Amino acid sequence: MKKKAISLLLSAAMVGVLAGCAGTGTETGTGTESANGGSSQAEQTEGGSDYQLTQINLVFDGTLTATVDAGQAEFVDQWEKAIEEKFGYHVDLNITQLDHSDYSGTVSRLLTTGEAGDGEYPDALIMSATMLRQYQTTGLLWDMANAYDNAEFQSRLTLDKINENLKTSSGALYGFAPTYGNGCVTYVKKAWLDAVGIDAASVTDFDSYYNMLQAFTNDDPDGNGSAGTYGVIAAGYGKLDEAPYINYMPEFWQDAYPSFYQNSEGVWVDGFTEQATIDALARLNKGYTDGVIDPDTEEAGTKQAREKWFSNDQSTSSGVFTYWAGTWYQTLTDKLIGNEVDSELVELAPIKEIKDSWGGYLNREAPVLTITDDGDGDSAREQAIFDVLFDTMLDGDKVQTLWTYGAEGVHWSTEAETFTTNAGTDDAKEYSYEAGQFHLKQSPNDENTVWKKNFLDANLVIAPLTNGYADNTDLVVEGNQFFTENCVDAPAAASSETLTNYEADMVTDKTTWMNQAVVGDITPEQAVQNYIDKYGDASAAILEELNAQ
Repeated sequence: MKKKAISLLLSAAMVGVLAGCAGTGTETGTGTESANGGSSQAEQTEGGSDYQLTQINLVFDGTLTATVDAGQAEFVDQWEKAIEEKFGYHVDLNITQLDHSDYSGTVSRLLTTGEAGDGEYPDALIMSATMLRQYQTTGLLWDMANAYDNAEFQSRLTLDKINENLKTSSGALYGFAPTYGNGCVTYVKKAWLDAVGIDAASVTDFDSYYNMLQAFTNDDPDGNGSAGTYGVIAAGYGKLDEAPYINYMPEFWQDAYPSFYQNSEGVWVDGFTEQATIDALARLNKGYTDGVIDPDTEEAGTKQAREKWFSNDQSTSSGVFTYWAGTWYQTLTDKLIGNEVDSELVELAPIKEIKDSWGGYLNREAPVLTITDDGDGDSAREQAIFDVLFDTMLDGDKVQTLWTYGAEGVHWSTEAETFTTNAGTDDAKEYSYEAGQFHLKQSPNDENTVWKKNFLDANLVIAPLTNGYADNTDLVVEGNQFFTENCVDAPAAASSETLTNYEADMVTDKTTWMNQAVVGDITPEQAVQNYIDKYGDASAAILEELNAQ
């Protein structure tokens, strides 16, 4: 992998240090000898490869919930046995799981140095849609279009447009999305609404939304008799490194979209330069100044924001949290229960300004799985990784169940079983299942919660399970239905050569200027002008390229 590491160093200035989420690694071979066991390269076959892998080094982020302390060893063991049964040879699956909060930055450093935590270069890794655009022009990723078109799971696809839309204008496909993207909805604590006398149905526009935040901040919604609460907390005032950028604080951003997007006339524009962004920053500044936005928002990652929101100490918490729909509706509820906090949540319908601007909450572009290209001109190794790792991930049965729910007997079971969560408390709940009944078990790392999923969301997957295994709670079903009834697709992602060269630096500077405007160090107008002064020429070049496509 030395040759690849050198090419990475040469491209580092273009890729930059990113900020986002995803990844895990494995060493790959160059020339005619592979680090995956030194097997000789075989010619790629139509829809398959004769190349025999001995290991796959996979880099992942926090979306793989079967972590080291939550049954990952058993998941890997069962995956390896299933693969050996299918292909007739053993493949070691080595997972390097990176911190979710700075995943893209860590991946950038990993690909630049050529080393992961275990010293091996990745064969495959997960990337956000934004990361994919930044890397797909670097030569680091393998074009899997032919492998995808001939995959065995094609016969079971129910959502075929997801990956077709990821193909470049030349037909190349550098990332594989096994699910659609999902999006965020605004959750509100029902107990706090009751405490301040607000009916969620009355929160229909920004004024009523903001009045709710003020009540949560000033009217002692946690009942402890003192100030300290906030209206809302989020993982950043805007997530400018990850499309759709505005989904953690949509009520404040409204019609603004602080990146490149196609307007209603089909013309590409730079949203950060628009008046809508100035107005959004002004609203955020007012929220910060009035104290309705938790100031921890500026530095908080997703983990820190949600943990503060469902903390057992509600005296410095917030009433509103915009986060992922569906499964997270159940997860957030369970976390509140586990911390002995009133757990009933209200999903807030999109306010008028959001509906008028976009039509609803934004359904994001899906995260993708990628394969690194070893640069030897032969696709046998890469095709083999696709066959073993990606094609089986949607087999509809044994392997897909592992990626969806985790390891049998650890995360789920069909054996007769009875267990109790939160035993000895008012929140105690007993579960009882008959032999042959599919069900999720107690979480390996928390006996008071029930396991939910591993990586694939059964509700979002592009080719569903065919074995009948499903375990969706009423809240998950309700959450998915609510989101699908109140969402629209996010603007299409921009991709151009000049954008690839500048995007990482643009994101860093825009985030700095955004934060400065929110806390009042500069005005919203100054933030936008700073961007124009530094990146005006680059922005114009990017728009010229985008509108010429």
